[in-house]
Amino acid sequence: MAAVSHWIKAFRLRTLPLALSSIGMAGFLASDHHMFNTLVFIWCVLTTLFLQILSNLANDYGDFMNGADSIHRVGPERAVQSGVISIGEMKAAIVVFAALSLTTGIVLLYQVKDILSLNILGGFLLVGLLAIAAAVTYTSGKKPYGYIGLGDISVFLFFGLVAVCGTYFLQAGGVTTDILLPAISCGLLSTGVLNVNNLRDIESDKLAGKRSIPVRIGPVYGRYYHLLLITLAWVCATLYVFMHYTSLFNLMYLATLPLFIRHVIFVFRTREPQLLDPYLKQLALSTLLFVITYGIGITFF
Repeated sequence: MAAVSHWIKAFRLRTLPLALSSIGMAGFLASDHHMFNTLVFIWCVLTTLFLQILSNLANDYGDFMNGADSIHRVGPERAVQSGVISIGEMKAAIVVFAALSLTTGIVLLYQVKDILSLNILGGFLLVGLLAIAAAVTYTSGKKPYGYIGLGDISVFLFFGLVAVCGTYFLQAGGVTTDILLPAISCGLLSTGVLNVNNLRDIESDKLAGKRSIPVRIGPVYGRYYHLLLITLAWVCATLYVFMHYTSLFNLMYLATLPLFIRHVIFVFRTREPQLLDPYLKQLALSTLLFVITYGIGITFF
C-alpha cells in the first residue's frame, strides 16, 4: 500500500487553489447580492475539491497508460510513472474520489431541493455526472479528449461557467447574464494554468501523440495564446466592476495586476521547458489572490 505522503503528492495540492478560486468568486458574487448560503457554499467547496483531486489522479493514471509520462517528460515525476503507487491502487483511488464527488454533489442538491424545481435539480445532477466523466476521460480511456486538444475548452467550461455560474445559481436560485463576465474571467485564468503545463510538456506530448494547443500552434504562438487568455480574463473582470461600480475600493483587485504582468513576462522569456513548472503554481496562487481581492472589493465596498 502506497505511503500517505505519496498519495498527498499525487493529489497535487498546488492545483487546489485554482479550484477554490472559481467557487470563491461565486461566493463573493452571491454575498454581494445578499444571496450567500453558507451550507451550500461549503458543499460546493467539498465537491469541487474532490473533483479536482479525481482529475489529478485520473490524469496521473491516463498519461502513464498513454505514454505521456515517459522518460522524456520534464515536469514533476508522477506517482504511477515512478512506481510509488501501483496501477491497481490508482484505479481504486479514482473510483473512490468519483464516488466522493457524486456523494457530496447529491448532498449539495439536497440542500437546495426546496428552492429549485425537480427539472433544475436533474439538470444539475447531469452536469455533475458530466464533470466526473470529464475529470476521468481527460487523459484516460481509448480516446481521451485531452489528447486531441480539447482540454482547454473543458477547463474553461467547468472551472469558469459551470463552477461560477452553477455555484451562484445554487445559492441565489437563478443567474443573471452579467455573472458571465467574472465566470469567463475565472475560466480563462484556469485555462492559462493548463496552457503553462502544456507549454512545459510540448516535446513529451508530441512523442505521446497528445495534440494540446501548444503542440498544435507551437511554443511561440502558444505564448501569445497565453497572453490572450490572461488579457481577456482581466478585461472581462474589469467590465463587470465598471458595470457595478460604487467605490474606488472596487478596484483593489488591481493590486494583483503586477503578479500577472510578471508571470507573462517570465513565460515569454523562459525557453527551457522544465523552468516553466514553477509558473503553474504561481499563476494558480495569483488567481486565488486576484479572486480574494476582487471579491472583497465588490462585496464590502
